Order: sequence, then structure tokens, then C-alpha cells
Amino acid sequence: MQEAWLQLQCPACNESWEERVNDLSAPDTQFACDDCGSERPLSEFMQTARDLEVLREFTG
Repeated sequence: MQEAWLQLQCPACNESWEERVNDLSAPDTQFACDDCGSERPLSEFMQTARDLEVLREFTG
């Protein structure tokens, strides 16, 4: 089975990075940017609609 990676981007500082979908929580879980500390729901960090769709598929 292949690993799925998602593109994340902080809405506050625009820092971009990738995370393994298995390392992430549900889309509505609070998530913090390691770069600036901004906290928002994880769904707001998804760079594309497809990233959010994949996250929802994996977290049910």
C-alpha cells in the first residue's frame, strides 16, 4: 500500500509543507503551524480541495 502525502499551507504565514495523511487527525481538529504557531482547524491548512478530500477519506 502506498503512503498518501498531503500538501499543507498555513493561512497565516503561507509556509508550505507536506505531511503523511496517517500522521494527521480529523479535518475539524485544531492544528498549529510549526513556523508561526497559528492555530486553526486542520481543514484550513489543506492546500487544495483534493488534499481535504483525501484527508476526509482516510479519517472517515
